[in-house]
Amino acid sequence: MTDNSNTDNSNTEEDSRAIEAALGLAISFHRGQRDSDGAPYILHLIRVMLRCKSAQAKQAGVLHDILEDTSASCDDLLAAGISARVIEAVKHLTHAPGIPYADYIEALVCDPIATEVKLADLEDNYSIGRVKYRQEHREHDADRLQRYILSHRFLEGQIQLDEYRKFVR
Repeated sequence: MTDNSNTDNSNTEEDSRAIEAALGLAISFHRGQRDSDGAPYILHLIRVMLRCKSAQAKQAGVLHDILEDTSASCDDLLAAGISARVIEAVKHLTHAPGIPYADYIEALVCDPIATEVKLADLEDNYSIGRVKYRQEHREHDADRLQRYILSHRFLEGQIQLDEYRKFVR
């Protein structure tokens, strides 16, 4: 019988180092950012990371807003040792200005890592304890919640693209 524990341990150790590098980068670039309740924004990123299964998705999860919400660039991620595959997923997860939300969601569905992370992000965003439903913005908040739920269902394959487009656009 062959002992594969060294191989398994090295992969686990390599994955752990990669996750720690991504977490350190996220902490560095998101330092001082707060969510709408005033909590450190990094807590959202950690919750998303913890919902993900694979090591690459965990890395992309904690980095999913770094290109959109900080001064970080893909070169910064590469210099920090983030793999090209994880950077590609983070790029898919970056909602570029001027791109309609539905188009952004449709484009990332081709990337399984980005899809796993976006599902985790949506789940955290519409978690009942985090949902904003303000009296003065009731319609806007309800629309955003509906968009999150429909996007989640589309990414999970529960609704088809044509139905998603019909309801989200």
